[in-house]
Amino acid sequence: MARMHARKRGRSGSKKPYRTEPPEWVQYTPEQVEELVVELAKKGYQSAQIGLILRDTYGIPDVKLITGKKISKIMKEHGLYPKVPEDLLNLMRQAVNLRKHLEQHPKDLHSKRGLQLIESKIRRLAKYYKRKGVLPMDWRYTPETARLLVEQG
Repeated sequence: MARMHARKRGRSGSKKPYRTEPPEWVQYTPEQVEELVVELAKKGYQSAQIGLILRDTYGIPDVKLITGKKISKIMKEHGLYPKVPEDLLNLMRQAVNLRKHLEQHPKDLHSKRGLQLIESKIRRLAKYYKRKGVLPMDWRYTPETARLLVEQG
């Protein structure tokens, strides 16, 4: 089946190797990994960035294999996870930047179409998060709320 906002098909790409236990060369205990996650989250990193830092700097290939919990779950347990999910916040950040661009270049029709596509993704994702109970049912996307949320976070 074709993708919604691209002219491509398929889901090719790299896949994580199937593992049920951490590699023997990892020297960190689950408690140490959890401390590292909390420390990086307090510095303001998002969970995806934390995973990359742990992989590249500390040599931890997969937090879930070592601790049994995802990075976002560890952040939620320590009260460090943002109120708005990260993927939704990143899309809103894109929309805010595109709106700033369109204020300076109002005739850029390609960017205008891109903004429409981004905002439809935001609405679709928000609908999903409302259904799952992550966002309150009265939460609505508006460009003003998006700008405020992006400026805060």
